[in-house]
Amino acid sequence: MAIFMKAVKSLMFILFFLYSILMNAQEFKNVQKLTQLQQQFVDLRFGMFIHFNIPTYVNEDWPDPDTPAAIFNPTKLDCEQWAKAAKSAHMSYGCLTTKHHSGFCIWDTKTTDYNVMNSPLKRDVVKEYVTAFRKNNLKVMLYYSILDTHHRLRPGMITKKHVEMIKAQLTELLTNYGTISALIIDGWDAPWSRISYDDIPFEEIYMLIKSLQPDCLVMDLNSAKYPGALFYTDIKSYEQNAGQHISKETNQLPALSCLPLQSSWFWKTSFLNDQLKDPTKLVNDNIIPLNNTFCNFILNVAPNREGLIDDNALLALKQIGKIWENKGPVATLKPTILPIISGNIAKFQQAHSSWSNDMWIMDFANDDDFSTAWQSNKEIKNPWLEIDFKKDQPFNMITIVEPETNIRKYRFQYEENGKWKDLLTGTDHQNIKIHRFNRVWGGKVRILIDEFSTPPAISEFGIYNERTE
Repeated sequence: MAIFMKAVKSLMFILFFLYSILMNAQEFKNVQKLTQLQQQFVDLRFGMFIHFNIPTYVNEDWPDPDTPAAIFNPTKLDCEQWAKAAKSAHMSYGCLTTKHHSGFCIWDTKTTDYNVMNSPLKRDVVKEYVTAFRKNNLKVMLYYSILDTHHRLRPGMITKKHVEMIKAQLTELLTNYGTISALIIDGWDAPWSRISYDDIPFEEIYMLIKSLQPDCLVMDLNSAKYPGALFYTDIKSYEQNAGQHISKETNQLPALSCLPLQSSWFWKTSFLNDQLKDPTKLVNDNIIPLNNTFCNFILNVAPNREGLIDDNALLALKQIGKIWENKGPVATLKPTILPIISGNIAKFQQAHSSWSNDMWIMDFANDDDFSTAWQSNKEIKNPWLEIDFKKDQPFNMITIVEPETNIRKYRFQYEENGKWKDLLTGTDHQNIKIHRFNRVWGGKVRILIDEFSTPPAISEFGIYNERTE
């Protein structure tokens, strides 16, 4: 019997070893594929953002949630004009606001009556847009807002039906309009939207998108909150008007930076007389330096209430095309790890630690705020920090984000059935440490810091139960 049990254990070890090799090989393939798609995206260099929706007709980017569909009436809508304007600036793609924060859908959706088919236009704008841009050999991307004030999809009011509506709308957009190179998502995990990745589960939405179009890149415009790695996005996004600026000297991640040509995102009656951003400065201060640091630049051009781009904006785009030429692929990206898409189960859980420095106590390490941090007191020679779930949880990834790179050697342990077990030892000297491993169960998780240059600090201690299938 003892010999039999030993043989069984040996076989289980071999199977586990082979499973680990298979998982690592699959992860390598996934990283290779994602890196290829990211390279294709940054190689596009420059594109047109098109904010055109019900806000166009109210002189506000955020209209009354109950603004009637009847107000949407572009009497001269011409997506072909948009496409040719993009070509004149040597742009490579477009991205249209299919639904903005006020919830009006400019495609023929079956999910709500609040859509373009119930407006005077009664035409599918998304369909006309994708047709025109593809005809002009431009890639097609779509913008979609999670926040939806018309359908009361806002903080404190989110229901299961809201999640179902989002999934149904994205399914329409990714099923009925051909290949979509990227989906730019907004209104999610932002201080102003206050809809977290838990309220609307990011991982579920991300996996749905990839199941419908595996090569569609997913970008969240608010992921700039997360420093130095791909958290909740395939491409790091930077909205300059919101104070998000990429480092043009040190960035190594595939990125997107956006800015409006006019004074705001949606068309305003003042646009006919407003001064536009200078084409030369847009080229020299944005397109060229951003392209040199793996960043694609997308310039918003807002069509007017007739559905046309104003003459002054058309002229500005032509001027860009005269002084800038799209020379094709940029430098080769370094392979990145897969993006983190799961919810952080350590967030707001009870935390414990060794002696802290002044007010910077343990719960600053899991408060979902990267501007704060737990700091170890300088007198502590072997600092530690612990997250307490109160009950066993499955997890297979841990992240540590430091405000500065100080931690040199560390260990992770987890408590199972009242006993602490070693998980892994780390020597990653980056300030963002990401460790994926085979799933374990534990009620507590801790980091033991063995070597550091100065008293360590941790901005966020993340623990995740990531899907592996």
